[in-house]
Amino acid sequence: MTSPSVSGPSATGASPSRVGDTADADDTGDREAVAAPAVTPVTPAAARVGARPGLLRPGSARRASTRRTFGPRAAVSGREAGCRPGNGTPLPPDATVPAGTLAAEALAAEALSVGALAVDVADVVAAADGLRGVARRTRVVADADLTRLTGSPVWLKCEHEQHTGSFKLRGAYHRIAAAGPRARERGVVAASAGNHAQGVAFAAARFGVEATIFVPESANPSKVASTRRWGARVEYVPGGVDAALAAAAAFANEGGRLLVHPFDDAAVIAGQGTIGLELLEQVPNLATVIVGVGGGGLLCGLAVAIKGLRPDVRVIGVQSAAAPAFATSFRTGRRVTVPPGSAGTTEAVGQPGTAAGTIADGMAVAAPGRLTLELATRLVDDVVTVDESAFWEAMVLLRRSGQRVEPAGAAGVAALLRTPRLAVGPTAVVISGGNLDPAVDARVAALAGAGAGALSAAGTGTVGADPAGSAAGRRTVA
Repeated sequence: MTSPSVSGPSATGASPSRVGDTADADDTGDREAVAAPAVTPVTPAAARVGARPGLLRPGSARRASTRRTFGPRAAVSGREAGCRPGNGTPLPPDATVPAGTLAAEALAAEALSVGALAVDVADVVAAADGLRGVARRTRVVADADLTRLTGSPVWLKCEHEQHTGSFKLRGAYHRIAAAGPRARERGVVAASAGNHAQGVAFAAARFGVEATIFVPESANPSKVASTRRWGARVEYVPGGVDAALAAAAAFANEGGRLLVHPFDDAAVIAGQGTIGLELLEQVPNLATVIVGVGGGGLLCGLAVAIKGLRPDVRVIGVQSAAAPAFATSFRTGRRVTVPPGSAGTTEAVGQPGTAAGTIADGMAVAAPGRLTLELATRLVDDVVTVDESAFWEAMVLLRRSGQRVEPAGAAGVAALLRTPRLAVGPTAVVISGGNLDPAVDARVAALAGAGAGALSAAGTGTVGADPAGSAAGRRTVA
């Protein structure tokens, strides 16, 4: 069954002014020596100026009047804004224009689109430095099937091969590292459907601190088991991810513990953005990036990194039509709550792994983050939704090429199967996770072995690429 996509408009991590306990931010623990992206150093001022062209999407003038800053600015540094006063004379490097002058007003307006982001490229570069020796530089794989389907070169970024099986390690580790030892000493707390839980547990083990993770009652049992293997204590909470978030926040507050939010945190976003730095190096002439979105941490981290360095690259988010809170909020320009399972199709009822309201449990979030929605409305080009069947088709297509990918991790491929025209120029699809629910894993394996006819008979539509897959048609780039 096909339904159209819905489109709409050093471990110190984030900069010290944005992350607490900065006195201890350099205490990062031991690191392994593994390959990391070679990144050209970017100063904060240069990063903000470099990001200027990408801060508002082409054709998004209707949002310009509603843009908000992350804090008042009475004066703007001439070096930071890179502007000239009204007479055309260059500003001195460290000049500050007095508030109230016409020049100051002009520079303040410039600052709305240059210096007001809560996360910028410099933060992402700092995160990449802190993650060196911790996170893998995951490979990209050229996908011949999707290339034939879309008419554009398509590359898969294999974050399902990351430590803990998903990208979440990057943001979780960076947040905990950036907080410093005093903030960590009473333990760390998180809420998650599973992948963020594993990232936090992994990072806590590296720093030798306790971790308590709150998960929904419907959480993937294999993700919970992996979280425990990293040494974390797991607490089940009735309800979905949002109920787990509320319980985690209360527990952290009462004990003075460090809460590591799964997406609405500047340091977490910066950590996820390191994937974008790698993609810019790995994919020749990158033109489009497509990635799944739940709360928006990964989508916004990618957008910050990519738009800051290559504002011409399109960044597109993909969400389940059965859990469309981020897509709906993005289209309306305001934060909207849509409980997973209360919207979209009902085709998933009774299928394995749908207790969260969608097969894509990793994106079953009832509302986007405030910070992530703000960043997305300024940096992201589009957010689309796909039906539940598309996730099954994408997982099967990937399985036939030897890749075990969970539903949310396959969101970008699902979007291309439904709307091939999303791929414009060389396109990177982030495969964000590979931690499958055992029942989902078994069904995907059965469908992959049965052929395209079984897919249609099982109510999952028809795969839009070579039914047999083409492992030989994929090549890896480091």
